[in-house]
Amino acid sequence: MQTTNRQVNSNYDRLTEIPRIATVHRTTGETNVQVTINLDGTGKCTAATGIPFLNHMLHQIASHGLIDIDVQAKGDWEIDDHHTNEDVGITLGQAFNQALGDRKGIVRFGNFLAPLDEALVQVALDFSGRPHLSYGLQIPTQRVGTYDTQLVREFFVALVNHSQMTLHIRQLDGINSHHIIEATFKAFARATRLAVEIDPRRAGLIPSSKGVL
Repeated sequence: MQTTNRQVNSNYDRLTEIPRIATVHRTTGETNVQVTINLDGTGKCTAATGIPFLNHMLHQIASHGLIDIDVQAKGDWEIDDHHTNEDVGITLGQAFNQALGDRKGIVRFGNFLAPLDEALVQVALDFSGRPHLSYGLQIPTQRVGTYDTQLVREFFVALVNHSQMTLHIRQLDGINSHHIIEATFKAFARATRLAVEIDPRRAGLIPSSKGVL
């Protein structure tokens, strides 16, 4: 047992010393997006997407997930925010996928229930390698400021598909659109923080009974 414990401790030390940082640059005819993330950061965020409310939500992911995030995006804002919003989600998802690598040693699952005044939102997620989104928000207004609230779902669809996570979002309460959305991003951040932590009892192992994700 002592040998096993020493091996686990050695794997844990090794995994926690490897930087989990990724940079992804994605260019299309509609957008130019670059994302850098550090899963073991302190919550620093630089977000310049041209969409103020999306910048605000990216700050929530960084701050409450303790993930350093740098997002620089240019898009066809003269049309609307849809393409830029979606492509930021795609690129952030790709960065998560790269930073996690083979996903050895991670806790894998995360769950958090976030209140924000009258709003209450639960997020459960699994870095499973199988993209799936179950989206249960009922946002009462079409816009928060200039941000089209339909774009919240589009952001998470893009993020889920390209990070290869399973994500369930449930709204338990809420009547204020800003509160509902922000509670969602905070719950997502906290659940992600739990899921990407290195499990000292499973360090060096793929967190699956199949041995692969």
